[in-house]
Amino acid sequence: MAKAKAPRRPLESCTIKHINKTINPGDCVLMRPPDQSNPQYVARIERIDADARGGNVKVLARWYYRPEESIGGRRQFHGSKELFLSDHYDVQSADTIEGKCTVHSFKSYTKLDSVVNDDFFCRFEYNSSTGAFNPDRVAVDWFHPACIEMTAEEAKILDHFFCETCSSSGQKKLQNSHAASRPSDTKVDAKRRRR
Repeated sequence: MAKAKAPRRPLESCTIKHINKTINPGDCVLMRPPDQSNPQYVARIERIDADARGGNVKVLARWYYRPEESIGGRRQFHGSKELFLSDHYDVQSADTIEGKCTVHSFKSYTKLDSVVNDDFFCRFEYNSSTGAFNPDRVAVDWFHPACIEMTAEEAKILDHFFCETCSSSGQKKLQNSHAASRPSDTKVDAKRRRR
């Protein structure tokens, strides 16, 4: 007869001793990849639990993907610190957490005075099975304040910024380019095993 799985109990937080940080559900973290030559994985912690004795702490991670890890690959309009929140969840040992990070909305990210190594931004959700994005278009209209001789600081104080020169002709080109990144027959190596 098979052994019954030991019950696990949820935790409100856990302290990762090797980095001396407390992790809570909802925090974004950097996680150690199996191949140390790869960049750290980024995940949002959805749940934390431990065995009955409070040891063997596990986290339910919701993965962020980098553009180059998506089916369509990196596009010209993707930022260097851009991530996609995926529908890919995985249970990992809390010991694989190497640090905390912050994943901002695009709007919040553009208002930062300075960007540090653990700052990222996300403006798309990504379906890791199909390669589809939500929203399925990129809003290119607010990317080019210089086109109308406006500084980035001036553009930041506006609620909505539209570059009429770029949005009229360039928008369709970029939207079509982004639509081409939808599912294709091309297989991409998964960075994590999907279960």
